[in-house]
Amino acid sequence: MVYRSNRGAALNWRKSSASTDDSTCVEVAALGPSVLVRDSRDHSAGVVTFGRAQWNAFLSAIREGDLDRR
Repeated sequence: MVYRSNRGAALNWRKSSASTDDSTCVEVAALGPSVLVRDSRDHSAGVVTFGRAQWNAFLSAIREGDLDRR
């Protein structure tokens, strides 16, 4: 789900400490049982919302390399 609103303005958005100022990165925030993800450079682009199970499956796919470009 993508939301194009400013509702996340008061959330505690976090970005990886491995990110640098010139790299493309996303930020994440918790909102109740959901995890929100947004572009760190373009906050107006919208927010993708994951349920906890979806978020855990997404992280697992990243760790396993299932989303790597081949």
